[in-house]
Formats: sequence, C-alpha cells, structure tokens
Amino acid sequence: MIKKTYFYRIGKVVMLFIFSLMCSNVSYAGVALGATRVIYPAGQKQVQLPVTNNDQESTYLIQSWVEDANGKKEGTFIVTPPLFTMKGKKENTLRIIDVTNGQLAKDRESLFWLNVKAIPAVDKDLLKSNNLQIAIVSKIKLIYRPSDLDLPPEEAPSKVRFKRVGNLLTIKNPTPYYLTLTEINAGTRVLENALVPPMGKIQMTIPADSGSEITYKAINDYGALTQKIVGKTE
Repeated sequence: MIKKTYFYRIGKVVMLFIFSLMCSNVSYAGVALGATRVIYPAGQKQVQLPVTNNDQESTYLIQSWVEDANGKKEGTFIVTPPLFTMKGKKENTLRIIDVTNGQLAKDRESLFWLNVKAIPAVDKDLLKSNNLQIAIVSKIKLIYRPSDLDLPPEEAPSKVRFKRVGNLLTIKNPTPYYLTLTEINAGTRVLENALVPPMGKIQMTIPADSGSEITYKAINDYGALTQKIVGKTE
C-alpha cells in the first residue's frame, strides 16, 4: 500500500492531497520506484531501491528520507544519495543503511516509512508568472525484519484471528510480522483495508447486517496479493 502526497502551487496558493493506492510499480509523471515496500533483513549492510525517470523530456530533483511509524523524521536509517538530479530516461539506486546498532526489537518487525520526493525542474522564465508546479512524494513501507523469527512470513496471513461483538470487529495478529489485509469481506459486506501490527490488534466498526464469515487477502513481501483466506473467529 502506497501513500502519495502532492504539492500543487499556483502563485501563492498551495493545496495538499494525500491518497493511497496499490500497484506493482510506484510511478507518476515519469518517476517510478522499483517496489511498493522495502523489507530490511537484520544484519544486512544495506538494501537498494531503484528509482527511474521514464519521461524523456523532464528532469527531476529527487529527495529521500525515512520517517518512523508516526510520520516523524528520524535517523534510524540513512538513505543515500539523499538528494540528486535525475534526467529523462535515467535510473538511479537509493541505498538504505541501518544505523540502529541492533537497537530495534528482535522478536518482531519494526515499521518505518521511506519517502521519495520528485521535484520537477522549472524554466526560469516561468517563475516570474503564475504557473503550476507539481512535486510528488511517494511513501512506501520500510519494514525491518529480525533474523530467526519462529514463523515463515508466507504463513503469517493465515494466523490472523477475528472476534465480533455487536458492530465491533477485532482483528488479532499473533505473528511477528506487520500484516496488510485487503479485500476484507464480512458476508457480502466489503470492509476497509487494515494494517495490523505484530503481536497486536486493531478494531473496526462493521455494518449490522454483515455476514458471519470473514474472508480476506494479504499483501506479501513483493506487493502481490495472496489467495483468498477464510478467516478464523474466536
């Protein structure tokens, strides 16, 4: 699941829009990321993420940084190069380096957000008049994964448990992995997507006429969907 932030500038007017979408490749206006999420295995010196400018005619300034789970900038991971220019039909590679010195949890995953902002180059003559400038921030999950977890990641989605009390549905995740659930159905009712933290739970309100059977899919390490899973209830 990808969050994108747009900055529209017309003279002195600035508008901000945020939305989420799912796709196999993150792209807009020619700039594309090579993945919809980054898994960082513990003990690895660095992981890489390709960034491509597919627009032959455009040049972009690319700025990258990491935020914690609450959206606050921090230095747990370093992204290099943090700032560079990308001309049309070019590709570069972001290198993400762990500088935590083993301070993150060892029994479960830790969630961060990788932000990549693409700022288009603007003709100097256009700066003197009202014009439209668009800068886009692609925000994808950066998940730190400890070694030797006691469950393979591909088995985690089927371990989710559901509990319904009236119009309140509790989704429990007993695994050490962050799980993104989508296409959640309670009978014929479609529910909102859910990000369930490791060894944690979330709650959501569901319609009164929702069916008793829960089905869902999960997004795997590669951004693809699993097969439909029939939920287990408590």
